[in-house]
Amino acid sequence: MLFLEYPKCSTCKKAKKWLDEHNVKYEDRHIVENNPTFDELKSWYKQSNLPLKRFFNTSGLLYKELGLKDKLPSMSEEEQLKLLATNGMLVKRPLVIADDYILVGFKEKEWADCI
Repeated sequence: MLFLEYPKCSTCKKAKKWLDEHNVKYEDRHIVENNPTFDELKSWYKQSNLPLKRFFNTSGLLYKELGLKDKLPSMSEEEQLKLLATNGMLVKRPLVIADDYILVGFKEKEWADCI
């Protein structure tokens, strides 16, 4: 299982603590230093069956600075995925990538149901 996080993010810290408390093994990846690629994001998005907007960190400063709330609706999926691949701070975190599920953000109940 791959765990993508921004170490300073409080939600990521909570999620990591939850994983550790439940003895879940994972590979850690810094989402900014090792940003997801276009191909990774495309694959995860398809596998997740979630709306692409869920992959955006809508509460992040960069999202707001770029005015993405207004721009995303007119962008194609490919354009959105390419944009996400440019900066890890645009990507919702934490992100858990497993063989049979993808988790975006940390919701304890959702995680407990999947992991």
